[in-house]
Amino acid sequence: MPDDKRLFLLDAMALIYRAYYALNKNPHVNSKGLNTSAILGFANTIYEVLKNEKPTHIGVAFDTQAPTVRHDDFAMYKANREAMPDDISLALPYIKRLIEAFNIPIIMMEGYEADDIIGTLSVKAEQAGFTTYMMTSDKDFGQLVTEKTFIYKPAKFGVKAEVLGVKEVCEKFSIKEPKQLIDLLGLWGDASDNIPGIPGFGEVTAKKLIAEFGSIEELIRRSSEISNPRWRSLVETHKDIALQSKSLATIILDVPVEFHEENLHLGEPDREVLRELLDELEFRTFANRVFTDLSVKDGVKPAPVQQTQPSAQFDLFSSADEKVETVSNKRGIADVAHDYYLIDTPEKRRQLIEKLKSVKSFCFDTETTGIDHGRSELIGFSFAIKPHEAWYVALPENYNEAYAIVAEFKDLFEDAGIAKTGQNLKFDIAMLRWYDIEVNGTLFDTMIAHYLLQPDQRHNMDFLSETYLDYSPVPIESLIGKKGKGQGSMRNVPLDQLCEYAAEDADVTLQLRNVFLPELKKTNTEPLFNEIETPLIPVLAAMEAEGIKIDKQALNDYSAQLLSEVKQLELDIFQMAGTEFNISSPKQLGDILFDRLKIAEKPKKTATKQYSTAEDVLAKLLNKHPIVQAILDYRSLTKLKSTYVDTLPEMINPRTGRVHTSFNQAVAATGRLSSNNPNLQNIPIRTERGREIRKAFVPRNDDYVLLSADYSQIELRIIASISGEKHMIEDFKNGLDIHAATAARVYGIDVADVTKDMRRNAKMVNFGIIYGISAFGLSERLGIPRKEAAEIIEQYFEKYPSIKKFMNDTIESARKNGYVETIKNRRRYLRDINAGNGVIRGFAERNAINAPIQGSAADMIKIAMINIHKYLREHKMLSKMVLQVHDELVFDVHQSELEQLKPVVIRLMQDAVPLLVPVEVDINSGKNWLEAH
Repeated sequence: MPDDKRLFLLDAMALIYRAYYALNKNPHVNSKGLNTSAILGFANTIYEVLKNEKPTHIGVAFDTQAPTVRHDDFAMYKANREAMPDDISLALPYIKRLIEAFNIPIIMMEGYEADDIIGTLSVKAEQAGFTTYMMTSDKDFGQLVTEKTFIYKPAKFGVKAEVLGVKEVCEKFSIKEPKQLIDLLGLWGDASDNIPGIPGFGEVTAKKLIAEFGSIEELIRRSSEISNPRWRSLVETHKDIALQSKSLATIILDVPVEFHEENLHLGEPDREVLRELLDELEFRTFANRVFTDLSVKDGVKPAPVQQTQPSAQFDLFSSADEKVETVSNKRGIADVAHDYYLIDTPEKRRQLIEKLKSVKSFCFDTETTGIDHGRSELIGFSFAIKPHEAWYVALPENYNEAYAIVAEFKDLFEDAGIAKTGQNLKFDIAMLRWYDIEVNGTLFDTMIAHYLLQPDQRHNMDFLSETYLDYSPVPIESLIGKKGKGQGSMRNVPLDQLCEYAAEDADVTLQLRNVFLPELKKTNTEPLFNEIETPLIPVLAAMEAEGIKIDKQALNDYSAQLLSEVKQLELDIFQMAGTEFNISSPKQLGDILFDRLKIAEKPKKTATKQYSTAEDVLAKLLNKHPIVQAILDYRSLTKLKSTYVDTLPEMINPRTGRVHTSFNQAVAATGRLSSNNPNLQNIPIRTERGREIRKAFVPRNDDYVLLSADYSQIELRIIASISGEKHMIEDFKNGLDIHAATAARVYGIDVADVTKDMRRNAKMVNFGIIYGISAFGLSERLGIPRKEAAEIIEQYFEKYPSIKKFMNDTIESARKNGYVETIKNRRRYLRDINAGNGVIRGFAERNAINAPIQGSAADMIKIAMINIHKYLREHKMLSKMVLQVHDELVFDVHQSELEQLKPVVIRLMQDAVPLLVPVEVDINSGKNWLEAH
């Protein structure tokens, strides 16, 4: 049973930082450009506690800007902390408004930290008979835990909330009582607060000494008894630092803050203020959850969503009083009247087709049995031509019957005079190709439009609708359940619900078009949308439908070969380790490498205090023991086998006998294409075993060959061109090996005298510059001293001053405008370019330099793809473009067309975007992809 009086005291800043960093990998940014990650994370945290833990009393403690007693005692206290991220600074006023809207008291006192306020209140609350939960992620609070006072760590990404009492704290830190945590921190220090501790003492040493001596004072008094002479010397030399560190780590328990339990009593939220704030923040899903729960709490049943009831007989375009009308309370957020019609008879279809043929533009959406168009069937499709009105055409389950009905709409879809709008049109176009329909006409894809407007945000329809239309569509999960084995099929959804869902998709998409079109004009991205991204949609749809043949037997044979090699590596590793263990277990592997074999003096550890066995860590230990190379080889081969060799044969489509990857046009913020199912962008090319996989990609039959055309060093050519760097332009124009030429300039020697190591260093700088590489990064990658790396970079910029100027100018422009652009005006917005936090700002600066280069390369290959696809169609060639991987295009070419196609591909790739340097294309053909590469 819950305690009668349960007080929750929240450490505001600890929870805010936790929320920000948890969500900011995929930041939540509203339509006003405000990063709401910290606010949303904090809101979820506080509401989950209110709902699940049901506190009787609650308070939120904040730090103040005023110096504390700790700053008086130790000037460097918290001095090494980075400046607060700007996104958190901007979020704080909203978070305080949110707390006030929930009617929760905020507690602050100048000169004291939130830790001290919570510590003092927890002591007073215990004396008043409360059970107190200190809600924080800060380990310091462990010192305050008693039989009535606990640490409460809120739930996070599927991990349940954790309550730490005396037993848990003592076990976690290997101490006898919670108060000893202060002594532990006094020895160990706390880097986050700049508490020094004794130099050279880590967590393990501190735990051992406190376990033996009990406290810092006792340790100092009996220092002569310390068995380890080094530890004894450190304690005696730095005893004052240890005592000061203990003082800094001690939470103050006599803050002059009054404890009035009535002031901390949990009251009812101010619903009007809360709703207004959540609307302003665009937290629609969160608002729905909160107000639904509040309605249930009040005993009010939430209003159900009224669904369209399809009528057996009605005229599609009769007077308003004969229409079937529905009012939708979409998750309690919006009241929108709309007219959605079910089209389920020949006469209704005829009327609808006539209506759609009479307009210049319509929006459509398909409903299917799955998300893989190569293995799915149509269930129906919907249309809209004006907001709040739509039609759903239902199709029978029998494929031939469905095909016949779809054929009635063939002329409509293929009419080039009628523009078509959709959300993720590539899928719909690819789906209709299986029914022998080729969608023609001007296209408008709302997903792509938003991708150009806000490349770093999400682009799914529900998010767009909630963000831009203030409307929450019917979630698909409400019809077929969540993703997983238990998810149902759209075929089993009642027709009235399916009609509502599908018609709504077309309606919402049409409304989004009306929002995004003026924004594309306003941001000068309409030409990019109309001339590159939109024409690319049917190109990618055609490539996906075409697919590429896989030699299944070759992969099966290779799988057996890899299995044999993996088994041998296993035996070799066990022999070197002197025991058998699970090589794939990071913990077991770490114990073998660092405890048993002791291949490193100070092994790197993870956040969970386990030995790190990450690839970059092991790569630095290659010369320590031969087992390291064997482990890296083992990992490489097992990944190769499981990810590609064993998986690709399973992905062969039974309809076509080929693999059909899906190209993602709206994922990478730089404009680059990606692919999945399978991901062909990551097929290894640098290792011999990885290259073997490309042998399995083959032409469709003996009359065809594969042709590969690959841009040569395109990103370097772009940076030379857009920076106007005369020396690099000159080297490219003279056809020199650009890395050798760079090395010659950096080292001040003739090209003929450049060594392999010099060229390697120059190559790393050439490519590293694109990603804003530092001297530290260069030294790490090349394995050279940091001073030497710094000298190389310094010489590089001295020889190529225009590149340095380009980088500086680009960053300055980004700071001024908030974005950078490619040659074709593709924008990358950089919210953190003026951040006060140096780490976050540095990341944005590197993106500012990289985005125009990578994005321009993406623009180039997309233009080339559009023009090559057009050429293949106009000349009615048998050859097809089938893959795009990074800067490479792959074609399945009829041998009779090979010599005709080669120069065309080269020319169209070279001419895609004019540069100040020659554009080179490496082109080869062969009986498989490896041979053609």
